[in-house]
Amino acid sequence: MNRLAVALAPLILAAGALSAQAQAQAQDPHAGHTMPPPARTQPATPVPDPHDGHRMPAPAAAPDPHAGHVRPPASPPAADPHAGHQMPARPAPVDPHAGHDMATPAPAQPDPHAGHDMSAMAPAQVDPHAGHDMSTMSMGPPDVPTSADNPGRPAEDPIPAAALSGPTHAADLIFGAEAMAASRRILLRENGDVRTTAVVIDRIEAGFGDDGETWLWDAQGWSGGDIHRFWWKSEGEGDLGGDVEKAELQALYSRAVAPFWDVQAGLRQDVRPDGEDTTHLVLGFQGLAPHWWEVDAAAFLSTEGDLTARVEAEYDQRITQRLILQPRLEIDASASDIPELEIGRGLSSVEAGLRLRYEFRKEFAPYAGVEWSRALGDTADYIEARGGEAEDTRFVIGLRAFF
Repeated sequence: MNRLAVALAPLILAAGALSAQAQAQAQDPHAGHTMPPPARTQPATPVPDPHDGHRMPAPAAAPDPHAGHVRPPASPPAADPHAGHQMPARPAPVDPHAGHDMATPAPAQPDPHAGHDMSAMAPAQVDPHAGHDMSTMSMGPPDVPTSADNPGRPAEDPIPAAALSGPTHAADLIFGAEAMAASRRILLRENGDVRTTAVVIDRIEAGFGDDGETWLWDAQGWSGGDIHRFWWKSEGEGDLGGDVEKAELQALYSRAVAPFWDVQAGLRQDVRPDGEDTTHLVLGFQGLAPHWWEVDAAAFLSTEGDLTARVEAEYDQRITQRLILQPRLEIDASASDIPELEIGRGLSSVEAGLRLRYEFRKEFAPYAGVEWSRALGDTADYIEARGGEAEDTRFVIGLRAFF
């Protein structure tokens, strides 16, 4: 028994040594390895191992995340879409410098600031026009295409001859000239030749003054399009509660000759209680003058050869959206004396009024105001000879309307 123990002792000691060596290798993966000393240019202080003397357990192996999973077979590679196609060879890029002699390089550009002291340069930008006299320089027109025939602008190319070789309306080639002419007439009638009719009563008023109580009317209207119209005008006056002293009616052809201006021509018929009815030829113009003055001027040539003229002007000064102040001026003149009508040569009379109206609606506006009138020259003499007053001031009330 003792002999058996003695025989097994060397084996037990060898096994223990192997076990100790395995534990040491588990703790230090480099145990037993011969490590060459690192190359150092200067001696370095060895750094102590922070785990020196610690017994480090062997790290556990990480579990496989796909353990127990059955993986499907890999999909076959995608087919090449150009397989079997014969692709032409791409030409090599052309060298932009081919054929150039590049052996001698271009001399280096000298530095324009070489030798300059740039340290004291101010950061501000230098004015490129400093020291130049700009007082006589004029800015020319912009170099843009334009139809204005002004010096300095680029000239326009002439119209090609082919542009004027066809018909005036290109649609005539497709639909026929007769069909398109009818269509253009309909378009003009529906959009550019609108027919309108209106009646405007400028004044229906009563006046109260030293010369008695009077009443008058002043109305006009038209029917037609924007260019051609039939225009009529009528006015008259008399004593309040009495008969009409005079009245006139005009029938006119009116044609637009400029924006806001019409030329009018026609006939005027005067009606008087004493039977002195007179017919006149009328030629005048009517429209909107600068600063929004409405002007109506005409010359009248009677069948007796008497030439007279009248100018009326009025302006609407809007105080509010409904309250409007209207100054009005009327001047009459005659080229000769007309004793039977108490009209003298030259300026015969002047009327100036101021009326304040309130528009309950645009079509209905009562007003009140004052009007001053003065007969001039021989006309005043005729009026005073029969016992009348050459000058008169009246308070007026009336109505303005249209429909």
